[in-house]
Amino acid sequence: MKRWMMLLPLAAFLLLAVFLYKGLFLKPDELPSAMIGKAFPAFSLKAVQGGRTLTEADLRGRPALVNVWGTWCPSCKVEHPYLNQLAGQGVVIHGINYKDDNAAAQKWLAEFHNPYQLDIDDAQGTLGLDLGVYGAPETFLIDAQGIIRYKHVGVVDASVWREQLAPRYQQLLDGATP
Repeated sequence: MKRWMMLLPLAAFLLLAVFLYKGLFLKPDELPSAMIGKAFPAFSLKAVQGGRTLTEADLRGRPALVNVWGTWCPSCKVEHPYLNQLAGQGVVIHGINYKDDNAAAQKWLAEFHNPYQLDIDDAQGTLGLDLGVYGAPETFLIDAQGIIRYKHVGVVDASVWREQLAPRYQQLLDGATP
């Protein structure tokens, strides 16, 4: 009995070591989302520009990317030029300005151009919380009915667009569910 008690700390250490070792190989952009296959959460928030009140109904009608961003986010500044490029190619992109100052967001969009057809001011982070946002940038792909079909955590660049988002976006444009 005493030998078994002496091995208990070793067994606990080995179990913890295996758990931590497995975590080394997880990719942060593959974080699971409980929102996949569910409707975009209900919200009623002001637009960053113009002060118009937006709701989840405004996101419906066409497949779109919904990009969570903030002026405080260095990675958002990296991805922003590529989002402008995608918008210039006709990709529908909506923005959620997450936990940010609205005046700073307006200045950012004036300076770096605005790729968003709708840009939601989520200063309190309530919509981000409902979406399960870990931070910014995060990008959701929604279908024409406002159902979340995919989530990408991290910067959207040419590689991410080509390999992960574009095929799914095209499927939604073609009327198929990815």
